[in-house]
Amino acid sequence: MLTATLRGLESDGLVTRTVHPTVPPQVEYALTDAGRKLFGIVHGVVRWADEHHAARAAHRTADD
Repeated sequence: MLTATLRGLESDGLVTRTVHPTVPPQVEYALTDAGRKLFGIVHGVVRWADEHHAARAAHRTADD
């Protein structure tokens, strides 16, 4: 599953894959510029969710 996810991210242009000619082969993944921009956006959403978790949970409890 991890390999399929990484290959999808690579084909979407979000990560690069570098294979080093060692025994055993070593593979390195890195974020592209687009991947770094997306990471910043996703990180902002996660930070917002963390900061507002208690308030959202209180609203859910009040509605039940």
